[in-house]
Amino acid sequence: MTSFFKTRLMVLSAFLLFAFSFTASAMNEKPAQEYYQIRVYHFATTEQETILDNYLKDAYLPALHKAGIKNVGVFKVLTNDTAADKKIYVFFAASSLDKLTGLPQQFQKDAVYVAAAKEYMDAAYDHPSFARMETILLKAFPLAPQMNLPALKSDKKERVYELRSYEGATEKLYEKKVEMFNKGGEIPLFKRLNFNGVFYASVLSGSRMPNLMYMTTFENMADRTTHWDNFKNDAEWKKLSGLAEYQHTVSKADIIFVRPTEYSDF
Repeated sequence: MTSFFKTRLMVLSAFLLFAFSFTASAMNEKPAQEYYQIRVYHFATTEQETILDNYLKDAYLPALHKAGIKNVGVFKVLTNDTAADKKIYVFFAASSLDKLTGLPQQFQKDAVYVAAAKEYMDAAYDHPSFARMETILLKAFPLAPQMNLPALKSDKKERVYELRSYEGATEKLYEKKVEMFNKGGEIPLFKRLNFNGVFYASVLSGSRMPNLMYMTTFENMADRTTHWDNFKNDAEWKKLSGLAEYQHTVSKADIIFVRPTEYSDF
């Protein structure tokens, strides 16, 4: 074999080795963990609800879409009709915290948004658009690095989404509960039982810490009951929840039933 062909063969071999290594690396690369924002609007009157709906539908969601946020969930608590403190939850994902924190400044430069948000923004001090607002920042769990859109067939007004918040008595116990979801196998269990989980995440900043939050979704309340009965009776769950290392990892659990608005993306 001539030196020319030997050289060509060596170059080709090196190229194929590089291509194989690059492909293998790409296949093994895990998706980046997303960041989430949950904005909670507390309101008391029908007028405030109308203002919030108009703002979210006509100003906030279009501005988020323009900023590259494709899927925004807007949910109302099922007990709003009878509760004194009524709530609207707004949830969406972003690739970084910088993306999330930079949105307000970006919106103020958008003339379309400013015009559409005028009623909401220009409310008088003694006639506000809401009672109060809170923002929760989260980071997706390693085993559920990106949000998923629920695969539901029922009408939005029939669906039941379940938002859960688990607080830990100490940071160490909280971390064990996070481990239970990931290394322990709780997330795969939810997936196997078709809970249609939207997200599983650690709270980075919020009024209640340390805590984690996650959302599962169902066709209706009866479907929700069936799924949780299956979960509680599952042999894998009974074994996992019985492990000594995962005892007393949740000091307070909040279960919030919500339903998507008609203008919600999912």
